[in-house]
Amino acid sequence: MIQTLRVATYNIHKGFSPFSRRMAIHELRDKLRGLDSDLVFLQEVHGNHEHHAARYEDWPDVPQYEFLADAVWDDFAYGRNAVYDAGHHGNAILSRYPITRWDNQDISSHRFEQRGLLHCEIEIPGWQQPLHCVCVHLALTARSRGAQLEKLRQRIERWVPADAPLIVAGDFNDWHWRHKATHELAHPLNMHEAFELVHGVPARSFPAAMPLLRLDRIYVRGFEASHAHVHHGRAWARLSDHAALTATLRLIPLVFP
Repeated sequence: MIQTLRVATYNIHKGFSPFSRRMAIHELRDKLRGLDSDLVFLQEVHGNHEHHAARYEDWPDVPQYEFLADAVWDDFAYGRNAVYDAGHHGNAILSRYPITRWDNQDISSHRFEQRGLLHCEIEIPGWQQPLHCVCVHLALTARSRGAQLEKLRQRIERWVPADAPLIVAGDFNDWHWRHKATHELAHPLNMHEAFELVHGVPARSFPAAMPLLRLDRIYVRGFEASHAHVHHGRAWARLSDHAALTATLRLIPLVFP
């Protein structure tokens, strides 16, 4: 039975380099493949953009999530959040294992910052229960993030069994030094952040060239983390303004009183 999963989360900046100076989606796909992850949580993924397709000769003929999945990840799900005249973008999950159910919940605070929760159930061979995965990209303001964290907590309490394995990953935009997402979301739900388990604190992930802010997270329940790494530096900084995070997770039984 499969006991270990390698997980990645990455805000891909819509497939463009920082400040949108050049298209980077092809290089980004090569880098993602090199991470050798079983599950990939992506934010700011274009589902469609007619203007970019007309401007760039090598713009993918399929949605970015499908282009990135290619022949490596057999299944994928996409949650459309921001919709505009030229197209739309949102969150995506790429998986080596079958996604049996998925849903995208609108948690937008206002029409100028559209956000969603992409919730997938994934069938892992040999596991008694499906793995629940939620990909998030939260708001820039503390007030909006607080409301979104509450909606995320309510969704998990309603739809995820307390003894089911769970991963919540993405761009939390959690600027606060006290890591409010950990206190307001993870602790009430018996979850732990992968980098906190391995290194004692969440990862510095922004900006990618020299990460200072701990914006991106991988929260887990029912797993122990044996490895957690930030992928940053010059090569990664050419692809997005965020660094990619990876963690190696081992399934453990959940025991509740």
